This record gives sequence, structure tokens and C-alpha cells, in this order.
Amino acid sequence: MSLADRIGGLRARIRRACEVAGRDPGSVELLPVSKKQPLSLIREAAALGFTRFGENYVQEGGDKAAASPELTFVLLGPLQRNKAKPALQHFAEIQSLDRPELAERLRHLAEDLHVVRPVWIQVDLWDEATKLGGCAEADLPALIAALGGDARLPLRGFMAIPPPEDEGAFILLAKLRDRLQQDLGQPLRLSMGMSADLEAAIAAGSDQIRIGTAFFGERNN
Repeated sequence: MSLADRIGGLRARIRRACEVAGRDPGSVELLPVSKKQPLSLIREAAALGFTRFGENYVQEGGDKAAASPELTFVLLGPLQRNKAKPALQHFAEIQSLDRPELAERLRHLAEDLHVVRPVWIQVDLWDEATKLGGCAEADLPALIAALGGDARLPLRGFMAIPPPEDEGAFILLAKLRDRLQQDLGQPLRLSMGMSADLEAAIAAGSDQIRIGTAFFGERNN
């Protein structure tokens, strides 16, 4: 199947899911996850209208960003403090902010580098942090406080990787987003849902779904 055919199939699924949920298909962003994919294929996707791509590794994503400055790359994978500087230099957004000390490190570096980088907090409501990263709900106030409302690191929303086949997890995330939107007095987006469960994620209110293999095809390992 060609890249264009896979994208067409995904867009059709998104459209149908939005129709069922009574949502505008334009309200759901399809973010291609391009880790381990060659630049040639990423550029083919760009020719089909995509300009934003998710990457899991700072080095790999940074190399792609440097080679394709016309494209935008978003960091999805766990971020270590010692890689915070190149992450800010090469990624337009960071979706895996998960602890106060990382927020403080990013704030200092963003000031030194004179950059503005929207951040998403990766949340973990299921004790999966040891495997996938994420901030527990009880620790969210401390993490948000560490951001300090810094204009260089504006909070855009929440990203999560729920346990497989737990569609109720999306509803929990949506309720969490709604509470924090009210508490903080600002709109917040949700990035949740992948190829196997995008319909449930959209029904619960996801604003962004992250698709890898179903978008690009099998990765080159």
C-alpha cells in the first residue's frame, strides 16, 4: 500500500469517528510519528501536506530537524536533563515533560537560548511511569508550579500513553484535562490515541492522535 493510500485510510477513520462523536474532523490533528523512518519518506509525507512530525529520540529527531529546517519536529520520547539543550534547539514542541526538575532545567535553558517552546505534560494515571514515563496525577500541581507560567515554555496540554485496550483511560484523561482547564483558566489540548484505538480517543475528546506504522508502514530497525 502506498503512503497516500495509508493516509487516506487514516483520514477516513478520523472522519467517521468524528461523525459518530459529533465533532469537526478538522479539530483532530493527525501527527505522524516518524521515528526510524528515512527522511525521504518524511519528505514524501510533506509533499502530501504534512509539516509536523513526532520523534522519540533527541539525536535522531535533531538530525532530521537540522536536515529539514522547513519541517517541524515534536519530541514525544522521554527527555533526560543532559539532553534538554539539544531538545530545545531542534524541536518545536516537547510533549514528554514529566517532572519538576526537568521543567526547571528547560526554563533556564530557554532563557539562555532565547527560545519559546510549547510544552505538553506527559501524564501517567496507571502507574506505567517506570516503563513509559509520565507524571502521576498527584504530582501535577508541583510540575505545573515549576513551569511558573513562563512565557518561554507555554503549557499546551497533556500527552499520554494509556495501557493497551483500556479505552476507559481516555475518559479519565479527558476529565483530568477538563478539571485543569478550569483550575488554570486556559484551554488545554489532549494528545492521546494511536492506530489501534483512535476512535475511542476521538470519542473521548482527543485533539491529537499519534500514528506511526499505520501511517508510514513498517519501520527500518
